[in-house]
Amino acid sequence: MPTVLGLEGSANKVGAGIVRDGAVLSNRRATYVTPPGHGFAPGPTGRHHRERLLGLVEAALREARVGPEGIDGVAFTKGPGMGAPLAVVATVARTLAQLWGVPLLAVNHCLGHIEMGRLLGAAPAPTVLYVSGGNTQVISFSRRRYRILGETLDVAVGNCIDRLARLLQIPNDPSPGYNVEQLAKRGRRLLSLPYVVKGLDVSFSGLLSHLQSVTPKLLESGEATPEDLCFSLQETVFAMLTEVTERALALTRARHLLLVGGVACNRRLQEMLQTMCRARGAELCPTDDRYCIDNGAMIAQAGWEMLRVGQVTELSQSGITQRYRTDEVEVTWRD
Repeated sequence: MPTVLGLEGSANKVGAGIVRDGAVLSNRRATYVTPPGHGFAPGPTGRHHRERLLGLVEAALREARVGPEGIDGVAFTKGPGMGAPLAVVATVARTLAQLWGVPLLAVNHCLGHIEMGRLLGAAPAPTVLYVSGGNTQVISFSRRRYRILGETLDVAVGNCIDRLARLLQIPNDPSPGYNVEQLAKRGRRLLSLPYVVKGLDVSFSGLLSHLQSVTPKLLESGEATPEDLCFSLQETVFAMLTEVTERALALTRARHLLLVGGVACNRRLQEMLQTMCRARGAELCPTDDRYCIDNGAMIAQAGWEMLRVGQVTELSQSGITQRYRTDEVEVTWRD
């Protein structure tokens, strides 16, 4: 029964998780939180991860009741993501793999989300909507690759939501997206915002530019509240995502829609997708909140799949790749 340690650190969350044959034995995580109105830069985020990661590994081993001799492989996020945080995680993974004499497994971050979602849900061959701070993709598996049917043409949906949080000086603890979601529940006015869908692709940059232009005036005049702005943003961007996802389901004829990524925690997005899926006779399979947000266990699960078919990473090939597309990976563990 292979046991894999997974290390994640592509953005502001750093984590260590251990998986053994479909069972999550531990999943420890820490988040780099910045003051309201600020994002997270690569340098300080990387330093945060460097300070926390070894402690998280120790805690994960302790919780799983596994020693280094019980680990059969070390998986880490190769990319996509921010350079400095990724480099910290890759360095720790290389060091542990050599110290413990076990294979190294370089994992595509997006595939980590998908494989964890497949493990947890009853969706063996789903169409996937992957929504996070750095990525927005509609995905389907075909001929040993996860094919991107549609994606954002500019910024990711999570980044779009975070940018509004910064504009409104909304706190980043526990996350800007969660706080925007709570404010949106109290919104009463639906503002007309740019809505850009091109086939199976979406675009959010025009919407962001519009918000940056009109938000100060709307707030100053009293025409809209922060709650109204959060509500209007969510309704608009989630409608765009629901439209392209429905188009993808019609194309693939999939019976299941797997929802993954940090933004997948949002209850309003789940509600809109659920309504669409029911109308199409499909089933929505949202990932458990504990594993939507970036975490080490999802990297461990993807690494476990790679290890069982012998898809290991040579030390010379273990560098990070900031722009590492979902469809670049040959998926040898699926038929």
